[in-house]
Amino acid sequence: MKKIFSVFASLLLLLPAFSQNDIPPSFLKDSLDSYITNAIKEWQIPGVAVCVVKDGKVVVMKGYGVKETGTDDRVDENTLFMIGSNTKAFTATALAMLETENLPAGLSADKAGKTEKFSLDDRVQKWLPGFKLYDPWVANEANIRDLLCHRLGFETFQGDFMFFDSDLTAQQVFEKFAQVKPLYSFRSKWGYTNAAFGVAGEVVSNVSGKTWAEFITEKIFLPLGMNNSLALSKDIKTATNKATAHTVVMGELRKIPYGNIDNISPAGSISSSVNDMSKWVLMLLNNGKQEGKQVIPAAALRQTWLPHSILGNGGAMFNRGHFSLYGLGWMLEEYEGRKIISHTGGVNGFVTSVTLVPEEHLGIIVLTNTDANSFYEALKLELRDAYLGLPYRNYQKVALGMHKADEAAKEKQYKSARDTVAMNLKTSLPLTAYAGEYMHNVYGKMNIKMEEGKLIMRFEHHKGRYGTLEPLGGNRFFCTYSDPLYGMKKLEFTTAGNKVKSIAVRVADFVEFTPYEFVKIK
Repeated sequence: MKKIFSVFASLLLLLPAFSQNDIPPSFLKDSLDSYITNAIKEWQIPGVAVCVVKDGKVVVMKGYGVKETGTDDRVDENTLFMIGSNTKAFTATALAMLETENLPAGLSADKAGKTEKFSLDDRVQKWLPGFKLYDPWVANEANIRDLLCHRLGFETFQGDFMFFDSDLTAQQVFEKFAQVKPLYSFRSKWGYTNAAFGVAGEVVSNVSGKTWAEFITEKIFLPLGMNNSLALSKDIKTATNKATAHTVVMGELRKIPYGNIDNISPAGSISSSVNDMSKWVLMLLNNGKQEGKQVIPAAALRQTWLPHSILGNGGAMFNRGHFSLYGLGWMLEEYEGRKIISHTGGVNGFVTSVTLVPEEHLGIIVLTNTDANSFYEALKLELRDAYLGLPYRNYQKVALGMHKADEAAKEKQYKSARDTVAMNLKTSLPLTAYAGEYMHNVYGKMNIKMEEGKLIMRFEHHKGRYGTLEPLGGNRFFCTYSDPLYGMKKLEFTTAGNKVKSIAVRVADFVEFTPYEFVKIK
């Protein structure tokens, strides 16, 4: 879901770029429009919005394509896109602001009226006494930083099938999060944990006395003039200038519903435009100032850019990079001898990227309205290289080749599965034996029924969505989910004697890697 490329070159080769800061690179002047126009056709992307800021100024801010496939409604600089996990930097910044400003809080006030001061080093339970995790000791020891840098011990995306786009309330998400057994030990491994940011949003609320959405809107959006940005996913549906969500299924571009993720909003629910996001990025590159006014304390920003977790040794497609780290809501890497601060975002129908090169006073924003492309990262890389004086690489062509190879492999797997289904191979038990009620100890209920001669799998917390199970022989079935977000997977039942014991349910990796073992209860 996140593809990070790093590049390193000689300082001497960069010197010409330093002396010509006011002259946009030739790629930007001569090739950007054709590069994007051609790429969105090849990737089947309805619309793209891009912004480049340099030395405190907007160099490029432009929309390409359309808000919705099949229409002539053009994307412009104020068109809203869901920015997904680029929301996390706002959440981390909010908590860093609260520490820097040392706002008093009512939650930790004792009976004598004494108030506590907030710190990112505070244990989570200081501000959320009811905070729980699978291991009570970890819940007691976990601090605010642990929530924001993905080091609680969970596998990347673990639990997300339950949480994202479900009918669970935020409180139910927290309750179920507390029951999920992490795959790793505390602070031993980086694992991208969306629910932890949901918890972080509750901390924002309890410390500030405002909801997370209120705080983000009042303390960040409005002071920066991000007047069109929306904190909650529910609000994009009624916005006037908005991009529609899309995906690509077996080569076909499709419109899909917006993600319903307000139960975990601090992890990814913000909608914004390149115009609004330019104000955010310009402020970040100016040490928290906008037009001479300190909107966000510089000390708060420094906290979010401080390395906390190790991702790997870095690396790049063509050149060199030496490390990849994670701060608080930001990815950090070394690229061309520069610190790169960036993040990507992926949510139903959208993928986006935000990149900062502070030493170059450079910021890049790319927003797209389909979740089935790598162009949003390729364009970022091209722009970044152009400003660092590096050779043109045509990243999007390379990425498209990889994408097509991957899609061809998926098509081959799909065809193989369909051919196997067409063989009408015998199942280990009668189809009706697989029908019934199932239970996962954390997710809850799931049922399988015979409907028009096929087994249909429906989940308690994903109403209106279902999986169609077609026999592959034995206890194996090919599952096609009605919502393209969840993909197509081969699933297998466990049986003993003439009875079904359980089924291991998997969904698309975009949602979650880990399986869910549903046990048959009747």
